[in-house]
Parts: sequence; structure tokens; C-alpha cells
Amino acid sequence: MAAGPHAGIDGPASDAMLKLGRFFTKWDQTDDGRAVFREGGRKGDIFYRDRWSHDKVVRSTHGVNCTGSCSWKVYVKDGIITWESQQTDYPSVGPDSPEYEPRGCPRGAAFSWYTYSPTRVRFPYARGVLVEMYREAKSRLGDPVLAFAEIAGDPERRRRYQQARGKGGLVRVSWQEAIEIAAAAHVNTIKTYGPDRCAGFSPIPAMSMVSHAVGTRFIQLIGGVMTSFYDWYADLPVASPQVFGDQTDVPESGDWWDAQYLMMWGSNVPVTRTPDAHWMAEVRYRGTKVVTVSPDYADNTKFADEWLPAQAGTDAALAMAMGHVMLKEFFVDRDVPFFSDYVRQYTDLPFLVRLVQRDDGSLTPSKFLTAKDLPAEAGAEDAAFRTVLFDKKTGHPAVPNGSIGFRYSGSGEGKWNLDLEGIEPALSLREVSGESAEILLPCFEQADGTGSVLRRGVPVIEVEGELVTTVFDLMLAQYGVGREGLPGEWAAGYDDASTPYTPAWQEEITSVPAQACIRVAREFARNAEESKGRSMIIMGAGICQWFHGDTTYRAVLALVMLTGCMGRNGGGWAHYVGQEKTRPATGWVSLANALDWSRPPRTMIGTGYWYMHTDQWRQDGYSADALKSPLSTGALDGMHTADALAQSARLGWMPFYPQFDRNPLDLADEAEAAVAAGTAKDTPGYIADALKNRTLNPAIEDVDAPENWPRTLVLWRSNLFGSSAKGNEYFLRNLLGTHNNVLGKDHAEGLKPKDVKWHEHAPEGKLDLLVSADFRMTSTTLLSDVVFPAATWYEKHDLSSTDMHPFVHAFTPAIDPPWETKTDFDTFHLLAQEFSRLAKTHLGVRRDLVSVPLQHDTPGQLAQPGGIVRDWRVTSIPAVPGQNMPVFSVVERDYTAIADKLAAVGPLADKLGFTVKNVTYKLAGPLERLSRSNGVMLGGAADGRPAIDTDAKMAEAILAFSGTTNGALSVQGFRDLEIRTGRKLADLSEGSEEKFITFAQTQAGPVPVITSPEWSGSETGGRRYAPFTINVERLKPWHTLTG
Repeated sequence: MAAGPHAGIDGPASDAMLKLGRFFTKWDQTDDGRAVFREGGRKGDIFYRDRWSHDKVVRSTHGVNCTGSCSWKVYVKDGIITWESQQTDYPSVGPDSPEYEPRGCPRGAAFSWYTYSPTRVRFPYARGVLVEMYREAKSRLGDPVLAFAEIAGDPERRRRYQQARGKGGLVRVSWQEAIEIAAAAHVNTIKTYGPDRCAGFSPIPAMSMVSHAVGTRFIQLIGGVMTSFYDWYADLPVASPQVFGDQTDVPESGDWWDAQYLMMWGSNVPVTRTPDAHWMAEVRYRGTKVVTVSPDYADNTKFADEWLPAQAGTDAALAMAMGHVMLKEFFVDRDVPFFSDYVRQYTDLPFLVRLVQRDDGSLTPSKFLTAKDLPAEAGAEDAAFRTVLFDKKTGHPAVPNGSIGFRYSGSGEGKWNLDLEGIEPALSLREVSGESAEILLPCFEQADGTGSVLRRGVPVIEVEGELVTTVFDLMLAQYGVGREGLPGEWAAGYDDASTPYTPAWQEEITSVPAQACIRVAREFARNAEESKGRSMIIMGAGICQWFHGDTTYRAVLALVMLTGCMGRNGGGWAHYVGQEKTRPATGWVSLANALDWSRPPRTMIGTGYWYMHTDQWRQDGYSADALKSPLSTGALDGMHTADALAQSARLGWMPFYPQFDRNPLDLADEAEAAVAAGTAKDTPGYIADALKNRTLNPAIEDVDAPENWPRTLVLWRSNLFGSSAKGNEYFLRNLLGTHNNVLGKDHAEGLKPKDVKWHEHAPEGKLDLLVSADFRMTSTTLLSDVVFPAATWYEKHDLSSTDMHPFVHAFTPAIDPPWETKTDFDTFHLLAQEFSRLAKTHLGVRRDLVSVPLQHDTPGQLAQPGGIVRDWRVTSIPAVPGQNMPVFSVVERDYTAIADKLAAVGPLADKLGFTVKNVTYKLAGPLERLSRSNGVMLGGAADGRPAIDTDAKMAEAILAFSGTTNGALSVQGFRDLEIRTGRKLADLSEGSEEKFITFAQTQAGPVPVITSPEWSGSETGGRRYAPFTINVERLKPWHTLTG
């Protein structure tokens, strides 16, 4: 047998090549010849291995307002951040659901680039022309405040540095000089004009609570004004308080998993909610149908089973038509007990509304019938705020528990709840009466916005001489859902395109086929009926926000309320636009507003503030009645929008700052002197008389007078001029006084406001000093007079939470702030120290007159019964502070001790506790614990007080003072609510009474929060958070008139 192939070297040529060793090298091999080992030769890999090598890994997150609030590993080598990756140790949500981890997106994975970016602000800067003038004046006068006052008081020099804004010219200065200029400007403003001429702006506290709180705390301690942010972005936030009486509350994204029908309406989830999008994709595997409403083929559309391409700005028409279908098929054509029982108990649909007769004899809806209108109930406390329904069992009107009239009174104790106590509300008066009447309703389907009138019939009864119907009957009339025997003009059917709110009508407006509208409405409602409320609508800012966004939102909200989905896991609205949920709310809001040292704070709605102070009101060429109802009584006829705001401010409906045309420090002194002399009963009475007599005037009525300008503005954690300044060119011209591209002209002579004074030439350059702190050069820093270099999110201690998940977790510094950067916390403490030093010479201890409007969640809600406008300016009605005027208080401010107070928890925390949503938390336990963990301050105005002199200590305090992170406070709050509501609530958190979340725990990993009265939903037992579950399951009222 011939020999087979020999396993070995193949011939002489191979032997020669091996001997040369040029291409092959022989190395040691294993005995079986299967492996060869070689050492060396890997120098080329060193670059790649070093790129991912690190000395340590630190946990942190991003404060970017993306709602993600994702926990990240930050890798550091030789003091340099090299890269980041997602943390994967989130607490489990259980075996029957996908997990929250890993959370993150490519944008977050690239953040470390910002640390070393060419746009990084590395040193303090100031406007060069201002620095030159300041140094010269200071060297001559020897006092920073006098130096700044001289420059700001000289129109020519002031104009020079204002017109340099936005044109470069920033020069490096020392921290001391930058802080000194900013402090001097604030001291001068307070001394000359008043503290309410000092303003601050920083958005979205939840994305870095400590950084937001420390700056806000400084502003409030000096008596300045903090402007809001949410309302300035768009008009979307109005809808939630209107419907629920509370700020937007929404489910965590894990609750999407429980939905059986899911709509994405104006929310491009994969792009804008990237870390949470997996829930939306995964729930489809459970059989959930996904529908998207979007005018474009957005990224989320490819996840959808059905796409409704409603044209931009037409969402309300689609929602109204869907409501038309739901009302007809699930309320009129047949009764669905799950729906009708829900709306009877949890909505205002069964409440009685008065119908009033117009001059021509026609009827229109008016106000709610209240207990005050019933002889048997009229003597009850707060009877004007107790709404009435019709009890089918007794055949008479009845006053159920739960309206706001039960919330604050002694007789209402234990009755502020939604327990009907045997009352059987009539949803429609057709259930109890055969009488009907034709009413007139406004309709705004015309393109020009003028409005038309709908004639519809409703069933009615007479109560104490008043003709009434129910909200539900009015709703059917508004939606055009006819019932046999009722007068009026009704839709002939779904295909009647000539009648508003039918599916065919909306098709011509939205381009969504009528059959698709009908099908989705039926499916949504039928699923809600079968699943007991597990139909959900994810909403976002894709819905048109600029024109009547609140009405659009309420049209969508009606769909989830009619179908019993609100307050259910897997159902209701899921609205996301920003990282709006500061879960440890009590601690943050109380420390941020310095409520531990002085009350009340000055907080201002940003929309009204900027609209007036940037003179955008001068551009409005129409009055407030331009889009009035065709059934209007004429209350707004000829009223300019600026006058409407002025009226709101003087009647206590909304705040405005500055308050008056005088320094509030001087006013407090004048009032005190008048009281001492016996010419005034008290300070509020003195101010009321002065306003009534016109010897004192609201600043809003002459916003262009120099004494009423905002003078200093501090911006941090924001790019006001680049992202949220609507009407940016007016900011540049009127607020900053620099070059601009304003093209519009002031409105015509005949449209000038009557109450707000008109100046022929609007001022250009109201601000004396614009200060910003940022870690990158932005539109705002380029326009600023002083720029502080801020630490990034990987260089400080802070806290983060979001509505998208139920955890609170930490920022932790991976490196020290590089170059000359400092944390926001350190920056404001430096500013407070310099301010306090300068105040010893120029301010001392002063009394400050503070004006605040009637507040939500306080008895002030009951100050104006019946919603009647009691304007003391144009009638003989007395002007009464706290009733038809703002509330006037005097606050003592020790301006020399601002730094001490900023660094410690003040005595009002012990004396008064902290109050949120009318629940007051007593803080003896948390204060004692905080004193042990944080230590106490020694010496000065804060001697012996718990320390919050570092960012980590302030984070600890925020956690200690909040029910969501301190179980004992949560139990305390629920027990307080039990007394008012008469319902068992404390068991929601009793199992967590010993739980106390520390800052160190949040640094170790994301920590689930505790169910607390601060919010409306429950996490008890590990359930997914959904809003208003406590309201529905425990019968706690919503914070609205009807409850």
C-alpha cells in the first residue's frame, strides 16, 4: 500500500522561506499541534487599549431636560474623562415586565466631549468696555457700589456697554472682580429701586435640583423675582391646572406596558423619549394596538399599526370628532356602566349649571348652581363654593362631598372626598324631566376666528327659580350629539360635513379619513370598556402649542375622561415635554424659595413678565376681544391685552413685578410710620388706600418708566436668548439695548391701552446688568455683561428625577471643575458673600413690602365667590387686600447676612414647617437628623442651624424634607389628609415609614421613591406610577372647584 501524504513542511521552497524567517516564524506549540503561543508584536494595539483604559468609574447623570434622567458610568484616567457608558443596576420592576435598564442614548454617550470642547467657558469674563469704566470709577470712588451706580446712572456710559452686548468684547477677569461687579449691581438696584427689580431665570429644577435651588434661594433671600419657564415655552401647561387643578402629572414610562390600546399623539417617542421607547415597542408583543397621530412620517410612525396624518394645528378637530363618536355610541346609543359610573363620581358632568336669559330672550349657559342658591344649604360655610347635582333617589338637588367648599371650612372636615354617600347623580336631566330648552353655544370653526352660534336643545329643570341643566347635557349639545325630541340644529350623521365636530367635518380640516376617525374612536373606547380603563394617549409638544394649545389638550383629555381611563394603570394621558417632575418636591421648593428664612417669595409667570418688559405688548394691533365669543357680554370689548394683564395684577389674580412705582423698602417704612402715627390701621390697609387714591400705582401700568424697569437679570442652567426667549428681537432691543432686527412697528393710535401708559418712544436697554453662568458659549453668554464659567454635570454633586421613571439618583463629580470653572452652588455662595460684605455699608437691615396674588391650594381660592369681577378701580367697591387685591406682607431682610442664610436651614422650618398642596409637614425629626449628618453652622446669623454649605449637604436636605424620600413625612402628610378627607390614606406609605433616602444612597444607585401626598399616584407595593390613582381609588378630590 502506497504511503499517504506526509503531514509536515511542503517541499524545498517552503524550507527555504522558513529558514529565512521573513514570512513565517516558528514558535512553541502544544503537544497536539493545535495551538501556537507568541509573545510581543502588539504595540500597534496600545492606542486602542489606552482609549478605553481608566483609573476609576464614577456614577453621574445629565441635567439636559431630555426627561431621560439616565444613570451613567463616567470613566476617568489621569484626571481626564475618557468616555461614558450606561449604568445597568436599576432596581427591578419585577419578572412580568421589561426592565428600565439600560437607559441612555447616543447623545448622552457623547456628553464628555463638552468637558473639553472649544466652546467650553473656562474663565470668568466681563464686557470689556464695562470693565474699563468700572475700574476707573472704582479707583476714583473706592467703593464698588458707588462705582457701578455712577456708570449705570450715566445714560451715555450705560449706552456704551449696552450696545456692545452680543458683539464680542468679552475679556478675562478674575473671579473676585466678576463677583464684585455682579454683587455691586444687585446692591445698587435694591438700594435705588428695590429688590423686586432684581430677577433670576433658570428652568426645569428636576434636571439638577441643587443647582436650581441655590440660585433661586439667593434671589429670594434678597427679595428678588424668579420667573417661571414652563408657561413661557408654550401654552400647553394651562390645560392641566384647568382640568385637574394641579401641575402636569403623568405616568412613568413603565406604565405603558400595562396599556392595551396606545396612541402617540404629537409625541415622537423614539426620538424625544429614546431611553423609554423600548416600552412602546415591547408592549406591541402583548397585543396592544399602537396608533400615531402626526402630520409627517415621523420616526414613531413605523412602530404604529395605524397612522392618522392630521395636518399641523388641527388636532383639536380630530379629538372633537372622536369625542362625538364616543358620546353617541357609548353614552346615548347604549349605556356603558363603567363609563357612566366613572363620570358621575369623578368628573363634573353631573353638576348643575344655570341657564341665563339674554336681552333677546335666548338662553346661554352661565355658572354652576351652588349651595348658596338652595335655601336649605345657603347657611353652610363656603356655600358659594359647594356645587350641586340632582339626586335621582330623592328627586331633589343635592350637595355632594368633595367640592372646594369642603376643603378649608371646619364643617367640611372629613367631607372633602368623592364619596357620594348614597346620592345617585343624574348624569342627564333627561333621566328626571321631560322639559327641554334651546340654548345658544359659541363655535369657532370659521377660519377668521370670528365665531358663530350653535342652537342646540338640552333637558332642563327649575331649581329655586333658576333654569338649570347638567354639564353632561351641555357637553352633548356642544359636540352636536342629538337626542330625540330636543330642539335645535343637529348633525344628520357621521357623514354630515356641514355640522361641526362630526367625523366628516373633521376630515375636511385634518385630512384624516372619517372612517379612520370613527374606527379609532370606537376601538379606543371599546378597549377601555373591556379592559377597565387601559387605553392611553402619549402626548407631546408636537401638538400645536402656539394657538390655543390648552383647548387642544382639553379636547384630547376629554377622551380619556369619558372612557374612565384617568387614574388607571395603563390608561389616561401620558404627557411628556420636559423633565418636569421634581419628585422630592417639598424639600426642593421650600429651600429654593428660602421659606425657612422668609415668606412669601416673589415668583412671577414668565409669559406676562417678558411680554410686558420687552414691550411686545406694543406690537399687538388688536384688543382682547379680537377672538371673543359671539355670545360675549362685552366685558373685553376694546380692552388691550396689556390692560387685561394689569387688571389681573391689581385684582390679585396673577403676580407682576416690580410691584409698584416706588421702592418696596421705602414703602414698608412709610407704611410703618403711618401706622405708628395713627393715620393707617395696618400696612396692608395703608397700601390699599394709596392704590385706591392713586398716590401709589402698580408698576405694570407704566412698565416703560425707568423706575419700573427690571435692572439685573441672572441666568444659569439656561440659554434664555437662544432657546426660550419668544420674540427674541424685542429682548435684544428693549431689554438689552443692543442692535436688533425688529421689523414690526408699534400698533395704531386707536389701539393703545387705557390703563397701561403709552410712551411715544419705547425704552431701549432696560437692564443695567445681565449675568449668566454656563459651561459653554451660547447666545446668552455672548450677550451677557458678566459670564461665570460653570461646572458640567460630571463635575458636581446634585440630584435628578423625572416623570419617566420612579427613581431619584445623583450627580457625582468624576473630576474637579477644570480650569477656573466652579459649580453653580459655589458661584452663588461667592456672590452671596460679596453681596453681604457690600450690604453692610449700603443696605443693612430693611423691611420689604411684598405683594403676592391669591394662591392656589390656599383659602385664598375662596376670596372671590361666583367668579364675579370686583374691580375697585372702576367701581365704588372697597379695595380689600386678600379679597379683590393681592396679599400684602412685610418681610424683614438682613442684607448683611445673606451668605449666612444661604448656607443654613432657617428657623421657620422649625416654627412653621413646610407646606405643599395645603399639607403642612412638621420637621422636628428631619431637622435633628440633618443637624447630625450635616453638622451645624457656627457663628453669624445662622449660628446653630443645620448646615447646607456644600452641594452634597443641600442635596441631603432636599431629600430629608420630602415625603417621597422620607417615609415618616409621607405618613405624616397622609394622616393630615385623612382628617380633611375622612378617607384612609396613610397605609399607602406606612410600610415605608422607616425608609429614609440619603444622598449617599442615590450615589450608589437609583433609588425608588415613596408614595407621598406631594403627588397624585401610588408606587406602593412596587406598582408602576400612574397619576390620579389615589383620587380614583381612595376618593380624594382633585384640587378644582367641583373636586
